[in-house]
Amino acid sequence: MALPADFTLTEQDGRRTAALSGDWTARGLFDAGLRLASALSDSRPLSLDLTSVNRCDTAGAYAIIRAAGDQLAPQHIQARREILRLLELVGAAIQVEPEPTVRVGGFLALLERIGRGVFGLFQDGYGTLVFLGHLLVALGRSIADPRRIRWAPTIALCERAGLDAMPIVAVTTFFIGAVVALLGANLLTDFGAQVYSVELIGISVMREFNILITAILLAGRSASSFAAEIGSMKMNQEIDAMQVMGVDPYEALVLPRFAALLFTIPLLTFIATIAGLAGGILVVWVVLDLSPTFFLQRIVDSVGATHFWIGLSKAPVMATVIAAIGCRQGMEVGNDVESLGRRVTAAVVHAIFAIILIDAVFALIYMELNV
Repeated sequence: MALPADFTLTEQDGRRTAALSGDWTARGLFDAGLRLASALSDSRPLSLDLTSVNRCDTAGAYAIIRAAGDQLAPQHIQARREILRLLELVGAAIQVEPEPTVRVGGFLALLERIGRGVFGLFQDGYGTLVFLGHLLVALGRSIADPRRIRWAPTIALCERAGLDAMPIVAVTTFFIGAVVALLGANLLTDFGAQVYSVELIGISVMREFNILITAILLAGRSASSFAAEIGSMKMNQEIDAMQVMGVDPYEALVLPRFAALLFTIPLLTFIATIAGLAGGILVVWVVLDLSPTFFLQRIVDSVGATHFWIGLSKAPVMATVIAAIGCRQGMEVGNDVESLGRRVTAAVVHAIFAIILIDAVFALIYMELNV
């Protein structure tokens, strides 16, 4: 039966004794702590008798220590061993002073930020290598035993990451092609070379803009989606449950997303090429009065299919990078929503940065190869 906290004061030979009784807990304390503190406010010697205390928790121990103040000494306390230990722990916790936060300013703060950035870079690189190791192991298992490949989620992801992205890719590249055509027509007309707008449109769209616009759109659309989906599963401990059941998350979650982007990015690149050329044809036809037949014939004669294959050769690399960044950031999500938001943002930013960097590397390689 719960008893409210209470106490009685007695005095003998100039020393007061406070005999506590009842439940000195958060629920049974009520105002007993305040009354005890008021009764012990003077500085006369004090002894505590806690043998009649039924139960005591940290709230009751704190109230006793606060009421007794500096007069509380272990040799003047009579109590059971567990209550003495509780008073000791609470008293030690009260005496701990918070360490002041030392803020480093100026040049030292700059060095600290640089150091943290460098450490984070190496840590991120190490995490990437670990992720790639897990992925290669899962890929090797799937190649050795094709029955492990999960075709149903792969096809569903192909539809969601590829077919559903066709309208936005086509519309965006259409307007990109139209803008390039309009700029080329306005600039080249001043030199009497407006016919070369066809070459400008064909090379820029088939070699760069088709794969670049497709990859950037998928970085914002698919990389963020992959990070959010896997991250939410990580937060809900669904990935831990999969591991407990013996299911490899890299086979079940990561590989289908890799395969979906590898299958769909070449198709989206082709659609982006057609849409970009269509935008260029429309502008050239309206502004320069060059017929679509002339445009297409000049594309075949002067541009050729080489530039298209150069642009398409970047597609598998872009797909691998986008899927890897999105899935890895999802795997790094913690147990809070803030971590999920940071990782989704990082997935988009890192993917776009990697796309621009890879495109520049390809440009340098093909320039050295004179292609």
